[in-house]
Amino acid sequence: MSVDMSLVKKLRGQTGVSILECKKAIDEANNDYDKAAELLRKKGFEKAKSKASRETKQGAIGSYIHTNGKIGVLLELGCETDFVGKNEDFLALMKELNLQIAAMNPGYISQDHIPADVIEKEKEIYGEQMKNSGKPDNIIDKIVEGKLKKYYSEVCLLNQVYFKNDKQTIEDLIAEKIHKLGENIIVKRFIRYQVGEEA
Repeated sequence: MSVDMSLVKKLRGQTGVSILECKKAIDEANNDYDKAAELLRKKGFEKAKSKASRETKQGAIGSYIHTNGKIGVLLELGCETDFVGKNEDFLALMKELNLQIAAMNPGYISQDHIPADVIEKEKEIYGEQMKNSGKPDNIIDKIVEGKLKKYYSEVCLLNQVYFKNDKQTIEDLIAEKIHKLGENIIVKRFIRYQVGEEA
């Protein structure tokens, strides 16, 4: 089966990944666009994992003030080189992350940043909720794990669903940019201000 070049162009436009990578993905997926996009996402994620240990001493700090002037975000996004730190795609990613933080109000970057006592407290609450359910302990443990996973998806930026695409997490979005730009990119820190909220 020959590769449908119109799908290759569409995939390139959608992801920004090289024509060659897009062509390989479309070919591997037998001209199934959704499958090809999924393959690219997986490759991007693998590439991101392989670069995760590389130092990110460069980057930029971005800010966002919501139009009503009631919400503000400051974000430090790290990368490996000054060149990428000034790149249009990198800066566009920073803008999207600022919007995500403003809209979805995450409390932490990832679950690794949540203090152990906070996680224990959550587990305790979920355990209490299930105590009188009559379910066996192993089932309760699974339910508690499921509730914790949901909690992470709400309070951790990387676990949150991207507000512009409900099929993608923020971690996936960053992995895509790592795949495209060829450098490790990490969210170093952020702070979100809202008028009337305690600091």
